Amino acid sequence: MLGKLLKRKSEPVEEMLVSPVNGQSVDIGEVPDPTFSEKMMGDGIAIKPEEGKVVAPIDSEVVQVFPTKHAVGLKTRSGVELLIHIGLETVSMDGEGFEAHVKQGQRIKSGDALISFDLNLVAEKAADTVIPVIITNVDQVDILNQQIDKNVQAGQTAVMTVKAQG
Repeated sequence: MLGKLLKRKSEPVEEMLVSPVNGQSVDIGEVPDPTFSEKMMGDGIAIKPEEGKVVAPIDSEVVQVFPTKHAVGLKTRSGVELLIHIGLETVSMDGEGFEAHVKQGQRIKSGDALISFDLNLVAEKAADTVIPVIITNVDQVDILNQQIDKNVQAGQTAVMTVKAQG
């Protein structure tokens, strides 16, 4: 009987994501890059940043910090996988103006600093400063609601509620 209990799937868990940056939330379909707007990498929300500080939107584990420090991948305890991508075409900046504050395998709490970046430099050198926040395993996660067209505060304003399918 204990074996059956241990093998049972976990119940779906609702989780709330807060904004990773101060700014204005926008629909992912408005991001001027089809990779994000057409949801090729997953679904989510985007933020037009007002400053160059990105924080964790939820308690999670860092699964990847890109070598160019323009993006970070996170995974929550329930299995929700997130990608936070700072700006568009920022990979070509090769890390210039970006500083990572976390490393792969690190457990983080909502509001912990992830990456700082020079917003003016990104505005000058990249295609756009918008920050997509993408659920990459959207086939295993239900997005219950999104807060679009709102002023958001990093680590404070709820922007998305999701539920892992167990």
